[in-house]
Amino acid sequence: MLGAVFPFLYSLILLVLLWQAFRVMSKGFLAANELQKHRNHVTQDRTGKFTVHPELIDKKGRITDEDLLTVRFSNDLDPPKPTESSSDEKM
Repeated sequence: MLGAVFPFLYSLILLVLLWQAFRVMSKGFLAANELQKHRNHVTQDRTGKFTVHPELIDKKGRITDEDLLTVRFSNDLDPPKPTESSSDEKM
């Protein structure tokens, strides 16, 4: 008798889990579609202004022209991008 109950119980649990998985995935797909639609309508920052990280601003409130430290990781296969010459070299 237990031999007949376990396959039925297993099948029932499998169907419930599959139903829940499809329900969760459909919510994710719907949310991704809504986000894509929202991104198509938004063409600029929510404030309408250009956002600058605070560490890039000097004491006078202007964007600094100091050389910035960059970090590359060992698995980064892209070649480094050319940069402008530093302010020390201009003098």
